[in-house]
Amino acid sequence: MWARAVAQGAVAGLAGVLAMTAAEKVEQRFTGRPDSYVPGRTLSRLAGLPGGPRRSVNLAMHFGQGVLLGALRGVMATAGLRGPWASAMFWAVRLTNDQTLENATGVGAPPWTWPRRELVIDLAHKGVYAAGTGLVADWLASRYGEGPGQRHASLAPALALIHL
Repeated sequence: MWARAVAQGAVAGLAGVLAMTAAEKVEQRFTGRPDSYVPGRTLSRLAGLPGGPRRSVNLAMHFGQGVLLGALRGVMATAGLRGPWASAMFWAVRLTNDQTLENATGVGAPPWTWPRRELVIDLAHKGVYAAGTGLVADWLASRYGEGPGQRHASLAPALALIHL
């Protein structure tokens, strides 16, 4: 069951990163903002690759992160963490992952130091990723019924409220 969840999540992550990429391209047409090479520079630092930003490295990090983190969302959905709340939790995971890697490698800066426009754009794009990944992961997981968390909540609704 969990291997299936990881595989479904990877598929969902790919769908989410494709949705995010499409949203980025639409936004860039309106704002004139150029492509960001932060993902590629981050991967280059992590892997010890020489040279400046390369499109292939940038795309590898962009899509690789989306697919790998999507695996987690697939596990969440299989466990019963589905819907908008689960996607909001996953949005925070995606943002945390990006910021941890970018700041640890010295490529990025804490988001509260960014220009507000850039911060809003990044939050929006990561929201598109989280929502798209969540929709696909939830749909794939729902084909196998409720998750353990959902079954538990339906059996003992009062216990589920304790966690609020």
